[in-house]
Amino acid sequence: MSAEMVGSREKLISDFKTVVADAEELLKATASVAGEQANVARVRVKESLGEAKVRLAAAEEAAIVRAKEAAQATDEFVHDHPWKAIGLAASIGLLIGLLVGRR
Repeated sequence: MSAEMVGSREKLISDFKTVVADAEELLKATASVAGEQANVARVRVKESLGEAKVRLAAAEEAAIVRAKEAAQATDEFVHDHPWKAIGLAASIGLLIGLLVGRR
């Protein structure tokens, strides 16, 4: 999994947490609104928020597990093939240096 994908996933989780928090605030703000439709809507939103929180927690846990697995695989590769890792890092550094040097 690339660093960009991990960053995107973390941003998505962060944004989703913000949406959940905003929805909870909206529920609190509309608590004084009376009516059967408002009550039904609040109940549905609360249920949806509960489900969303569970899914969010599961997504976070899965992301953490995958990140740990990737880190462990990288660590094992570096320990098993140190010279390949050094060569790869040097190549990437050279490529980045060339790209930055052009600007």
